[in-house]
Amino acid sequence: MKHTSITLKEAFIGLVYGTVIGIVVGLLFGQIQSLGKIFLPIITAIHGIPQLTLAPVYILWFGLGLTSKIFLAALMVFFNVFFSTYAGIQNIEPKLIESANLLGASTIQTLYHVVLPSSMPWILTGIRNGVGASLIGAIIGEFMGASAGFGWMIAYASSYFKIARVMSCIFILLIVGLVLNFILDRSEAYLLRWRATTRLSFNYEKNVQH
Repeated sequence: MKHTSITLKEAFIGLVYGTVIGIVVGLLFGQIQSLGKIFLPIITAIHGIPQLTLAPVYILWFGLGLTSKIFLAALMVFFNVFFSTYAGIQNIEPKLIESANLLGASTIQTLYHVVLPSSMPWILTGIRNGVGASLIGAIIGEFMGASAGFGWMIAYASSYFKIARVMSCIFILLIVGLVLNFILDRSEAYLLRWRATTRLSFNYEKNVQH
């Protein structure tokens, strides 16, 4: 329980920070095209660098405590959420924005009622990928330097060939992943309840309630 709580704490805080910053920056770059043209290549280049190679640098910057693990987890989540949000905004139907403007909607109203709902499927996809990325970031940080957590436990058990302990950590991570995906499925179903279900087949079954 001790190691589970530490790793989940690092991953959860990193997920929150990475998601919020990723959505804000994605919206900002999507609305201000000049910022996107300037900084998007830089972010893409940084994203192309394997974070495993930079983990020792983050530990030197932030120390061996929780901060370095949270930073690494948040950074990996940020990339997933940012690129998904930015792509979602770029793919919004322009007629929706025009219709909102013709109806007299302000910028904030257009953002809240048009931009965010239209890009929400993309954002949720980024968050779904970010959940796994946050766990990976936390564990990588623990591999590089820690005294507790799943990453430390796996490295410690592997060095002493304690395969049962390694497999138990992997099994717990599997359970955690299933629970988090279940929560995301429920959240996605609620947030996208307005969206019609699409199928490849034209044969739809209608449920008739008597």
